[in-house]
Amino acid sequence: MARVLIVGAGLTGSLCAALLRKAATRPLHLAVWDKAGDSGGRMTTASSPHNPQSTVDLGAQYITCTPHYAKKHQSFYDELLAPGVLKPLTSPIEGMVMKEGDCNFVAPHGVSSIINHYLKESGADVYFRQCVTQINLRNDKWEVLRETGSPEQFDIAVLTMPAPQILQLQGDIVNLISECQRQQLESVSYSSRYALGLFYEAGTKIDVPWAGQYITSNPCIRFISIDNKKRNIESSEIGPSLVIHTTVSFGVTYLEHSTEDVQELIFQQLENILPGLPQPVATKCQKWRHSQVTNAAANSPGQMTLHLKPFLVCGGDGFTQSNFDGCITSALCVLEALKNHI
Repeated sequence: MARVLIVGAGLTGSLCAALLRKAATRPLHLAVWDKAGDSGGRMTTASSPHNPQSTVDLGAQYITCTPHYAKKHQSFYDELLAPGVLKPLTSPIEGMVMKEGDCNFVAPHGVSSIINHYLKESGADVYFRQCVTQINLRNDKWEVLRETGSPEQFDIAVLTMPAPQILQLQGDIVNLISECQRQQLESVSYSSRYALGLFYEAGTKIDVPWAGQYITSNPCIRFISIDNKKRNIESSEIGPSLVIHTTVSFGVTYLEHSTEDVQELIFQQLENILPGLPQPVATKCQKWRHSQVTNAAANSPGQMTLHLKPFLVCGGDGFTQSNFDGCITSALCVLEALKNHI
C-alpha cells in the first residue's frame, strides 16, 4: 500500500487528501500532518475555552465566488452547499466591494468546517503538532523528520505549507530544489496581519446594525465582524463572538512583538471604533505571518514538482492565488501531477 504524506491541514492539503482518496486506483495510506494544534490553516475557527459552541473565524471570513469559478468549480460549491457546510452570506457587511455576478458564502459552523469536511472524506490519519524539519531520500522513499517523534517513510510527499516554510526544511530536499525553483519559491510574498477573537457571555448585546464592517480610517483595524451574526447564528445560550483583523501595515510593524502587547494595542483602537464594548470572557490573538499571497510563484502551473521518483510536490495558494478557488485550482493541479503515481 502506497504511503502518502500531506504536510499542512489547510484548504489545499485537506482537499488534496480528499481528491487523492477519490482518484486512487489502489489502496492508499494517507497521512496529514500539521504543526498547529487543530485543522484549518488560514481557515481556522477558534472556540471559547468557556463554551466550545462559541466560535470565531480567525482567518478567512467568507468565500467570494466569481461567475467564472461558479461555473468552473461548480461541483465543489455544490458539494459544500448541499449538506449546509456553506450557505449564502445574507448578513450585512458594510464597506464590502461587490462586483457584478459575485456570490458570497459563509460557513455556519465556522470556516474550518470546510477543512474538516474534506479531511473526513479523505479518511486520512490526521496528526497535529507535527512540525516537519527535514526531508531525506532513503531507498526510493521520503524519510520525513519532525521536531518530536521518530522519522517516518513515505512513497509520496505533498507539501502545502507557505513557500518560506518549504525553504526552511533541511536534509536532502535542500539539494533537490533546483536554482530556478528556489528563485520561484523565494519570489512568493505574503502580507502579515493579526486577528483578535473576543468571546462574550451568553446574553451580551452588541448593538450595531451590521454583521461585519470594513474600516478605512484606522491605522490598526481593517475589519470587524460579529462572527455569530455574520453566520446567522444568534442564540440565548451562546454568547456573541467578535473578530478583529488588523491592517497589513500594522501587522508588519508589530510582527515581532508579543501577542499580549499587540492585543492591548488592538483593544485601545477598538475602543475608538466601538466605545463601551463589554469585557470579553476570553480572547484569542492570532499572528498571521503568512496571511495572504501578494505575489505568487511565476510560471508554476498550480504546483511545483521537486522530484519524480519518489514523488515530491508542493501546492497551495503560493502557486495560484490567495482565495478558495486558488486553493481548489492548486489541489487539482497536484492531483493531475500525481494521478499516474496513485
